[in-house]
Amino acid sequence: MRKRVLGRSGLEVSALGLGCMTMTGGYSGTPDRKDMIALLHRAVDLGVTLFDTAEIYGPHVNEELVGEALAPYADRVVIATKFAQDIDPVSRVPRGRMLRPEDLPAAVDGSLRRLGLDVIGLYYQHRVNPDVPIEEIAGAVRELITAGKVKHFGMSEAAEETIRRAHAVQPVTAVQSEYNLWWRRPEQGVLAACAELGIGFVPFSPLGKGFLTGTVDTSTAFAADDLRARIPRFAGEALEHNLALVDAVKAVAADRGVTPGQIALAWLLARQPWIVPIPGTTKAHRLEENLAAADLTLTPAEVERLDGLSAEFEIRGGRYPDALEAQTNL
Repeated sequence: MRKRVLGRSGLEVSALGLGCMTMTGGYSGTPDRKDMIALLHRAVDLGVTLFDTAEIYGPHVNEELVGEALAPYADRVVIATKFAQDIDPVSRVPRGRMLRPEDLPAAVDGSLRRLGLDVIGLYYQHRVNPDVPIEEIAGAVRELITAGKVKHFGMSEAAEETIRRAHAVQPVTAVQSEYNLWWRRPEQGVLAACAELGIGFVPFSPLGKGFLTGTVDTSTAFAADDLRARIPRFAGEALEHNLALVDAVKAVAADRGVTPGQIALAWLLARQPWIVPIPGTTKAHRLEENLAAADLTLTPAEVERLDGLSAEFEIRGGRYPDALEAQTNL
């Protein structure tokens, strides 16, 4: 697996990481824990060194899974986790408020315990708390870094100006946001700020929650516990319209003899050398397929073709329900 460095931080990771959220639910059903531990071990064997989890996934159980699985490899990998919501440590139910600076010491201690680590490699603010100046959050993370509990500070789904303000207090190593062929909002200022400030960029949902793999069509029925059942762009007429973009990606993939998902990942890797996508999966064959994209180099003509297809296509439907979308780009 090729390596990349997240901005000017010096944090070197595999060119493709692994998003671990769905290993404890999120899409339909809950995968078998032993199978997910085996999948995480397989990812390490294939050269993955960046693994992404969060306190809210589960809540808590995803960190526990990742921590247990990766314990034998702790000195070889970077585990990134995230804080945002106040979660009851006993019931594991969110209490309905976002974390404030004074809450971070307890939050990081909980994550360290669940992950079985002495220090967290990359600690993201999962969503910006609109009620707290970002400078105060950055300052609190700086204290965690000084205390030796965190190595690098990250932000997720933050707006350009918020990133700049936080970076002025504590250098930001990575920004994590959705970015793919059907969601390119990071190009509206965030990527330029990352380039200027020397911040790496980590696209989550680089395959559009499975949409860009070509495995979703109008006959796909999402279970009630599958988050895509609540996402407008996966519903009805919107989905039927949006499939035309997948058809275009399939045509590019067919010309290269690869899969649509590999084309979508290779397109992201071609954007900048400091971009590290984190596709998630619960299947070994998909893991291997995704990671093979790290060795796929698109020609300038192919990149231009994909740029044009994506830019000219009008996606219908929101990427989240309105209430969730309102928590982003703050």
